[in-house]
Amino acid sequence: MESIKLLPVILILTAVVTGCNKQNQAGQQALTDVEEAGEKEIVVRTQALELSTIARTIDYTATLEAFEEVHLAPASPGRINNIYVEPADRVSKGQKLFTMDQTQLHQAEIQLENLKTDLQRLSTLLETGDIPRQQYDQMKTQVEVTESNVDFLRENTVIFAPFPGVITGKYFENSEMYSGAPNTQAGKAAVVTLMQINPVKAVVYISEQYMPLVKKGMDATISTDVYEAEEFSGTVSLIYPVVNPMTRSFEVEITVPNNSMRLKPGMFVRVSMFLGEDEAFVVPSNVVLQQEGTNNRYVFVDRDGIAERYQVQLGKRYDEMVEIISDELVAGDMLIVNGHTKLTTGDKIDVVN
Repeated sequence: MESIKLLPVILILTAVVTGCNKQNQAGQQALTDVEEAGEKEIVVRTQALELSTIARTIDYTATLEAFEEVHLAPASPGRINNIYVEPADRVSKGQKLFTMDQTQLHQAEIQLENLKTDLQRLSTLLETGDIPRQQYDQMKTQVEVTESNVDFLRENTVIFAPFPGVITGKYFENSEMYSGAPNTQAGKAAVVTLMQINPVKAVVYISEQYMPLVKKGMDATISTDVYEAEEFSGTVSLIYPVVNPMTRSFEVEITVPNNSMRLKPGMFVRVSMFLGEDEAFVVPSNVVLQQEGTNNRYVFVDRDGIAERYQVQLGKRYDEMVEIISDELVAGDMLIVNGHTKLTTGDKIDVVN
């Protein structure tokens, strides 16, 4: 009797369990359907891409250099008689800097005087017809060669400053022998080094995309950490006519007046140049993504409910905004500005602005 009474209870429990299992399976299937739907359609926010007027400036770093620098030395080794300058001395153009031993010069000058006397005698004999013209011409040539040698020795015996400047190096003392071996940081031989530091110059390497905009005579602003609150004005004085194929940049020299002599060669400076106003796409910097392991930057755009990826280049930064450059983007494109970090090309999106 007891077994007959228990049977309905067991049947009822079995039915309840079976029903629960079916409900759980249906719930799981519904959840899966929701998850799949979520993967296929990602919620994002968009913003119309618009052109903004910006001040086109470029900023580069550089090291100041002397406007002119020369390592002065005689053409051949010899004994140094006197050096008349010391490091940090300011000199004017044409000022005597040092002299070399003049023995060879004196010998050449005596020889030249003797040859000139002989040439004068031959000139008299030539007029009377006592010697052939050929003999006179040979002596004249010898005089000219000796004159040239004397001029060379004079130039290399007494050395003058070729331009006004400051002595930045002295490598010998009086009566020492100049050997002609390299003895400067530049790998050149010298007795003294002269630099012109008023003005100074900054050499910058500018991206090739700005080559049509950079002109000779253009103004530049120079700043340095040494004088934090002060800016110095410069002018583009030389633009090299070629682009370096390795760096895709071209060389520009900027001349900076230095009447106060506070700017020194070797100083680290920042160079800023205004290239005029331009129209560009400026977007929040967090909208631009970077491909992992590379320097490639990209953004996503809404194309009829589909996320499309476009590669861009970064331009000028403006606090939390950044300029983006791309030939594929146009004004009016709907840029995805929120939810874009989850996207891949071809994802379906749900725009909720």
